[in-house]
Amino acid sequence: MIKRYTLPEMGAIFEDEFKFATWLKIEIHACQARANMGDIPQKDVDIIREKANFDVNKVLEIEETTKHDVIAFLTNVAEYVGSESRHIHYGMTSSDILDTTLSFQMKSAGEILLKQLRELKAVLKKRAFEHKLSVCVGRSHGIHAEPTSMGLKFALWYAENDRNIERLNKAIDVISVGQISGAVGTFEHLSPKVEEYVCEQMGLKPASISTQVIQRDRHAEFISTLAIIGASLEKISVEIRHLQRTEVLEAEEYFSKGQKGSSAMPHKRNPIVSERVTGLARLLRGNATAALENVALWHERDISHSSVERIIVPDSCITLNYMLNLMIKLMDNLIVYPENMLTNLNLTRGLIFSQSVLLKLVEKESSREDAYKLVQEPAMSVWADKSKNLKDELLNSEDVSKLVSKQEIEDIFDAKKMLKNVDYIFKRVFKD
Repeated sequence: MIKRYTLPEMGAIFEDEFKFATWLKIEIHACQARANMGDIPQKDVDIIREKANFDVNKVLEIEETTKHDVIAFLTNVAEYVGSESRHIHYGMTSSDILDTTLSFQMKSAGEILLKQLRELKAVLKKRAFEHKLSVCVGRSHGIHAEPTSMGLKFALWYAENDRNIERLNKAIDVISVGQISGAVGTFEHLSPKVEEYVCEQMGLKPASISTQVIQRDRHAEFISTLAIIGASLEKISVEIRHLQRTEVLEAEEYFSKGQKGSSAMPHKRNPIVSERVTGLARLLRGNATAALENVALWHERDISHSSVERIIVPDSCITLNYMLNLMIKLMDNLIVYPENMLTNLNLTRGLIFSQSVLLKLVEKESSREDAYKLVQEPAMSVWADKSKNLKDELLNSEDVSKLVSKQEIEDIFDAKKMLKNVDYIFKRVFKD
């Protein structure tokens, strides 16, 4: 009796039990397709459906002798079925079940990853609105630039995550194809209707054309998409690592009771989850490179791709599955310190408002070059002397006072006014 499975957890998709069960489904569907066309008796297919089974350990034992996994599998299935097993694998080549199964595995894995991306999307949206107006300093080149908000950081990650959902949806569609086309893809011994029936039953589309294998540009697109998603998670992780630095401490990974940060230093609270995600993203990029190398095969097929895929496909799917689990929890429990953000915002004593002053001077009909000079000179003075602040320097500047009133300067140095378009940005990002 054929084994029945619901959608399993990620690791189970790539275990032998699931793989062999999928092989068996494909073989039985192919037999049923032939019976539908009158090529073989329906009663034989009924017997196959009732008796067909396999034993994982027995298949692996037979493979020790045959050195061929599909032959070992078919040999074991025949032991359960009997004489009607002659119909199984008729006109097919190994890659017909191997590649169709791999597509089904990648589709199943992709659907789990999609569910996680949607969970991450919900968490990022929640945190974005929570910190919509939590003012912090923006940084370019690692140097203080102008005020932004923590909510905008979350919104930025939300938008990128949304693009990743679109990418993964497309990649799943690209990989969701099967083939039952024979030794070189010509349907020499089987009608294309068999392929159509099998793919329909497996929730796949027939590949428009295949050789002995489904073409590996599809697999490369899927694995590359996982690498892009990993890079997005790394991007978030690197930001968290910077924000958790002792000198910054604007955000921090949740540190649970009993957790230890260092075997030597009891005070340590390290961004270990973000560091782990950063490292794992490198593995995904390496696997994507290997997937691209698999695209070029000799003629109608060689097997240089096969050994690679046995590693990179399950490893990439399982790795990203783990990374997303980590990131969902990290974002949901991330500790944010608005007070520290304000402290850091004021570290440069008003320098972050230099562009606002520059533009105000331009509005007063100063040339941009002259305005730049009028602001840069006091700004450099503030950089050099920590007892100074830019607002006072500007108020004390006769040249600036000739163009800009005291009240106008006071109004410029208000960080919250620089977030006047946050609502507009949020409406564009959070369309749903």
